[in-house]
Amino acid sequence: MKTANFTDLRSNLKGYIDSVIDDSETVIVNRGKGTGVVLMSLEEYNSLKETEYIMSSPQTMEEIRTGEKDLEAGRGIGVDMDKL
Repeated sequence: MKTANFTDLRSNLKGYIDSVIDDSETVIVNRGKGTGVVLMSLEEYNSLKETEYIMSSPQTMEEIRTGEKDLEAGRGIGVDMDKL
């Protein structure tokens, strides 16, 4: 994770954006007095939003927990990834 102030970000915007995209880096931009923003790739943002959506559904989370318990108890089904 990198940090930058607004002036540095503005002066080196391309470098920060390249780092975010090419290196999966997150950049925190401080603006003073405890305020700021986070610069992240669209891919990472979409992943966070998808996780938030999944976790917001009690039914989905219960199904995930049930599946984890089934796997731990040896009730999983083997899948050959080459046949998918």
